[in-house]
Amino acid sequence: MSAQTLRDLSGFDQTPATLSDATLILVDYQNTYTRGVMELTGWEPALDAAADLLARARAAGAAVIHIVNDGGPGTPYDITDEIGRIHPRVAPIDGEPVVVKTVPNAFVGTDLAAHVDAAGHENVVIAGFMTHMCVTFTTEGAFLRGNRPTVVADASATRPLRSAAGEVGAAQLHESALATIADLYGVVVASGSELN
Repeated sequence: MSAQTLRDLSGFDQTPATLSDATLILVDYQNTYTRGVMELTGWEPALDAAADLLARARAAGAAVIHIVNDGGPGTPYDITDEIGRIHPRVAPIDGEPVVVKTVPNAFVGTDLAAHVDAAGHENVVIAGFMTHMCVTFTTEGAFLRGNRPTVVADASATRPLRSAAGEVGAAQLHESALATIADLYGVVVASGSELN
C-alpha cells in the first residue's frame, strides 16, 4: 500500500491543470543538456515530449514562459553562446517571454512571478531540465507563491549523480524528484497527453 502524500493529508486538489487554463513554464531546455559534460540521460525523448507539450499548449491558447539558466561567459550555461541557448525544437516565438535566472528556483531574483501574474492563471504546468534541480525548485517556488503546479514527467530529465551513499542512477533520481514534488508541491502527470 502506498503512503498518503502530504497533499492528500492537506486536502489539496489533485486534479491536473488544463492547458487552456494554465501557464506553461519550460525550464532550461538549453543545448547545455544535450551534449558534453552536462548531457542528460534520456534528454532526446524528454525533448520530444516537451516539443509536443509546447505545440499542444500553443494550440490551446496557453501562455508560455521560457526559462534559461545563465552561468556567464565560458560556462556550459553561457546564454550568449550556442551551448547555453534554448534548443531549437522548443524555442520561443514572438510574444513568449524568456526569463533569465542564476539559481535553481526560477522565481528568485527574476521577473517570472510578474509574467505568471500577467498571464492570469493560478495553474502552471512545468517541465524541463533537470528534474531533481531546477524543475523541483521552480515547482516549489510556484507552490509557495500560491500557484497550482502540474509537472510533466516525460518532458523532464536528469543525469546520474554520486552521493556519500553511492551512485544514484538518472532514472532513480528523476523518479525521486517527481515523488518529492507529488508529495507536496504539485500534481505530477506521466505525460502531457494527460492534460486536456
